[in-house]
Amino acid sequence: MADFAQNGIIGTLHNLRNRSTDELETELVQYSKETPMSLLLPCLYSELEGPAMGPIVDELAKIPYLSEIIIGLDRANEKQFEAAKRFFDRLPQNYVVLWNDGTRLRHVDAALQAQGIAPTEPGKGRNVWYCLGYFLASGKSKAIALHDCDILTYDRSIPARLLYPLAHPSFHYQFCKGYYYRAADGKLNGRVFRLLVIPLIRALKTVLGRIEYLDYMGSFRYALSGEFSMRSEVVTSLRFPSDWGLEIGTLSEMYRNCNLNSICQVDIADAYDHKHQTVSEDDSSGGLHRMANDICKAFIRKLAVEGVVISSGMIRTLKACYYRTALDVVDHYHNDAVMSGLTLDRHQEEATVELFSRVIVAAGDEFLNRPDESPFIHNWSRVTSAVPDIYDMLLGAVEADNA
Repeated sequence: MADFAQNGIIGTLHNLRNRSTDELETELVQYSKETPMSLLLPCLYSELEGPAMGPIVDELAKIPYLSEIIIGLDRANEKQFEAAKRFFDRLPQNYVVLWNDGTRLRHVDAALQAQGIAPTEPGKGRNVWYCLGYFLASGKSKAIALHDCDILTYDRSIPARLLYPLAHPSFHYQFCKGYYYRAADGKLNGRVFRLLVIPLIRALKTVLGRIEYLDYMGSFRYALSGEFSMRSEVVTSLRFPSDWGLEIGTLSEMYRNCNLNSICQVDIADAYDHKHQTVSEDDSSGGLHRMANDICKAFIRKLAVEGVVISSGMIRTLKACYYRTALDVVDHYHNDAVMSGLTLDRHQEEATVELFSRVIVAAGDEFLNRPDESPFIHNWSRVTSAVPDIYDMLLGAVEADNA
């Protein structure tokens, strides 16, 4: 897939793809003495019954350098939670399963709700947030990687490549974003990134002029990947949305909180395939429709934080600029697909662009009509200030569930 990274503001590490997984793991075992590492797996119970998770666990069982694997489990009843513990029992590493629907963690959540600082919306963002809280509470590691649990082409090199830049003793990275080529089964994938994020960033630059934040976001080769890693010192201050804006929100937080020289991106896979969302053109509450809306709101909120005045006129100008820019992008990807021997449904691509152009307006209107909305989950620094014993509560609940 053609590279649309728009400048070199973020360091890109290519050569890890030339190293074998065994070589990387041998070094990481040594680095783990100074920088212990954890892995976070946010998942739905249904993913344990799918085709990807079993092979993922088989690969994880071979990793020698992890101090802990933290599994966030959503949408599971008690019987399913017990089945999940048995499912992961073949892992030789220390691991815990956060049963987010269980009574004990619901009790912890209720304590945070009483202070008005609990996540308000279920989903991946909430799951990741509680897992990061447990990571901080356990204190077993100095760095943590995260990846999705529906990767059909998974191998254990993914966490190795994510964690290596953070663990190497002569590097000074605090955050690493993974990227990969989005094509599988003869098709060009990554529709939301290709058809929304790339032309949206370009359109925003045209409408608003040069803004460093947009240069920063435009430099990521796959900003929507669910694979990234970070050091513990940046986790406590991290605020991100609880919805599909998680990835954009996390990158935005790193832009705000970190020196750009401490952020990098790394090529983590030759091929990557996972379950694909439906477009859901007529249903704004699901599929790519919902995802696109949340992503647009994440961009709009961040630009407002940066001092950009958001108005109805600006949103409508942006929609027009995006639409024409996106059609040019479709032309490019059609040509890229033909040259690469891949298939691409041009009609469906342009229909998706039309949907995304309407979503931009809807997301802008939502932002303008709800000025009192609190879009971010509170960071863990705020939480520990409000509930000083929250880490003990969280550790106690998770340990009791996993006993």
